[in-house]
Amino acid sequence: MHERTTLPNGLRVLSSAMPHVRSVSTGIFVGAGSRYEDDSLAGASHFLEHMLFKGTAKRPDPPMISGAIESVGGVINASTDREATLYYTKVARDHFDIALDVLADMYAAPLLADEEVERERSVILEELAMTYDQPDALADLLIDRALWPDQPMGRDVGGTRESVGALTREQIAAYHARQYVPANTVVAVAGNISHSEVVEKVGALLGGERSGEALPMHPASVKDGGVRVETSSRKTDQAHICLAVNAPPADSEDRYAVDMLNTALGEGMTSRLFLELRERRGLAYDVHSSVMHYRDCGALVVGCGVDTSKAAESVRAVRDEFVKAQEGVTEEELSRAREYAVGRLGLRLEDTRAVMGWMGGQELLRNEVRSPDEVTARIRGVTADEVTEAARRYLGPGAYRLSVVGPYRSAARFERLLAP
Repeated sequence: MHERTTLPNGLRVLSSAMPHVRSVSTGIFVGAGSRYEDDSLAGASHFLEHMLFKGTAKRPDPPMISGAIESVGGVINASTDREATLYYTKVARDHFDIALDVLADMYAAPLLADEEVERERSVILEELAMTYDQPDALADLLIDRALWPDQPMGRDVGGTRESVGALTREQIAAYHARQYVPANTVVAVAGNISHSEVVEKVGALLGGERSGEALPMHPASVKDGGVRVETSSRKTDQAHICLAVNAPPADSEDRYAVDMLNTALGEGMTSRLFLELRERRGLAYDVHSSVMHYRDCGALVVGCGVDTSKAAESVRAVRDEFVKAQEGVTEEELSRAREYAVGRLGLRLEDTRAVMGWMGGQELLRNEVRSPDEVTARIRGVTADEVTEAARRYLGPGAYRLSVVGPYRSAARFERLLAP
């Protein structure tokens, strides 16, 4: 599915030829995110992501960056997470050269001008404020804090108002020099293009020597000690709830069993949670679960918005589904979960941007890329006994983490609901 070349400077270049499409998606993946930051740098990865759009030596005015891509009908964007930052474009095949040139220019030569740092600081502070004004987004933030308290894993990727307000231009520039080095970077390209052309052109733009040892990730600390509840009292029409448990990391043998458990619980309109909370009880318009796997930790999270008078009932209902899952899943449910996961994977990987992300993310964080066929085989190989065992291991009493945003003064009522 893909080819891989490591340049002499340590930069890894991957490509996947998709001759039937007319687009090319290009991504630069950097080992930079909130898990690399101590408290004094909280939000630096996200701040730097913004700054790379604010001018380079070659394109000093910000509109010159976005305009170069949008003028040919392309898309350019970026995202920062806990473990990686991604800059990407998607353009028609004929415009690959300009797309790669823009991304390489942003990556290697940002101006980080003082006036742009101050202007963007205000923008980021508004972005952080927006999270606190959206109850569902706030519930997502609080569940991370409940899962991983007092550490980078449980902190807003964007940092805090205090940390963003204190970051200096010098700190941001030093962080760029430390993290944005070839050995900590992957370039991934998917589309109607050959690997040899990709390697040649990436090498011409980013093949120079830039040495340096990047900051390591802060390890996750999964703390036991019973139920943990995070609440935020707000005058809202709905209570926004997340109920979560810790889940295995990306390389765990349990990973695929937990993925199938998650699908049976809360993915799609035939999942257990949807049928119970929406179809039978009418508690929520939408209820869903998702599972996240990081390098050394993970989480399975159920989210829903419900009437404020029905928050306790909804928490109990989700908890009860966790308990029922420990009794096992049927072969019919497991078959549905397998085919759902395999089908969604196939649909997603028809898009060049998704294929680019599939390659680059795995290469950066795992140093290998599993093919869709390998993953499909692992999914189809999961047994009902493995799913049941995973449910008992991860969904047991005392493991629950809960976040609630709504008109409640105390977390005590919710703690009692989840006590073993």
